[in-house]
Amino acid sequence: MVVSPLVWTLTIAGILALLAFDYVFHVRKAHTPTLREAGFWSAIYVGIALLFGVGVWLYGGHVAGQEYFAGYITEKALSVDNLFVFLIIMSSFRVPREDQQKVLLFGITFSLIARTGFILLGAALINSFAWVFYAFGLILLITAGNLLKPESSDSHTADNFMIRLARKVFHTTDHYDGDKLFTRVDGKRALTPMLLVMVAIGGTDILFALDSIPAIFGLTQNVYIVFTATAFSLMGLRQLYFLIDGLLDRLIYLSYGLAAILGFIGVKLILHAMHENNIPWVNNGEPIHVVEVSTPLSLSVIVGVLVVTVIASLVSPAGRAQNALNSARRHATEYLDLEYTADPAERERIYAELVDEEAELRRMAAEHPSIAKGQDELRELIARAHEEHRAHPYTGTGPGTV
Repeated sequence: MVVSPLVWTLTIAGILALLAFDYVFHVRKAHTPTLREAGFWSAIYVGIALLFGVGVWLYGGHVAGQEYFAGYITEKALSVDNLFVFLIIMSSFRVPREDQQKVLLFGITFSLIARTGFILLGAALINSFAWVFYAFGLILLITAGNLLKPESSDSHTADNFMIRLARKVFHTTDHYDGDKLFTRVDGKRALTPMLLVMVAIGGTDILFALDSIPAIFGLTQNVYIVFTATAFSLMGLRQLYFLIDGLLDRLIYLSYGLAAILGFIGVKLILHAMHENNIPWVNNGEPIHVVEVSTPLSLSVIVGVLVVTVIASLVSPAGRAQNALNSARRHATEYLDLEYTADPAERERIYAELVDEEAELRRMAAEHPSIAKGQDELRELIARAHEEHRAHPYTGTGPGTV
């Protein structure tokens, strides 16, 4: 599919317009999106991405359309997995709920810039060196193996080299000043945690790009499709974060599904590299006749694995238990953190979620007594949240711990 400079210009202008719309109309005033707002705008952005894919299919042919949708779905799934890390980073920095939208939008913008750079670099390497397909394939196989390894809860904390350096070199404060990046403490200009968390998000975005760009190049080498599928997968990610916030902990098998997808694409890349081989010390520089994986098969495998992964996570008793435990712990911590949000309605929402999750935990503990073992710290945390709720002058008396 050949794309004219005019189409490139219009596409980039449209994507920049979507980003500008988000900055002007959504995050200029700090607020917590309602479920309805998040759902509405998530549907809008997904709809735009799907309509664009239909356009690619109609004007670029069915092969280009299939490559776009395979790339978009893969990048979207990887983006959802990235949301787990964003959640951990923002929890580490105790980002107020009202300001999380701005942090996420910065992360999306930085990610788009970083991935565009990697796309251009990847395209240049592929056009110049055939061995890059081997390298990309190995990167994806290694990434797939890493996804299968158990991770500790602090494996993605915000305490990285850049943050430690910033805190050592610059005057920083532990408290937020709204969504400002700089504030004044004792008459001195200081960095707020808002700037530090954006640095942390930006740093992780670079690491994400190292995985996602080889993955989509394994599905198509058309730079226009790679760029648009990547860009549209990032659009609406901010709204999706608030929409599926309660489901993130529930998708306990997502890492296994992504490992299968990345492993599959890694093998596909290596097979393609063998088919296009010109490396002198491999088969004397001659192509190796192997089976190549078609785009329709790639699309079917990606969709099938994701559907099985999501369904298995949602129906799994272990998934429900893990979701209730993690969500209850997070909501109790957020409720007790008076800096987390100043919105009484948001505090009421958090407490209502906590009450529902506590009831779910009691029900599951009655059916599976092993769930309740070793949860003394969580029970104490929930009890403190109930005490705080009863003492809060705006909320009245809430139910006690049972």
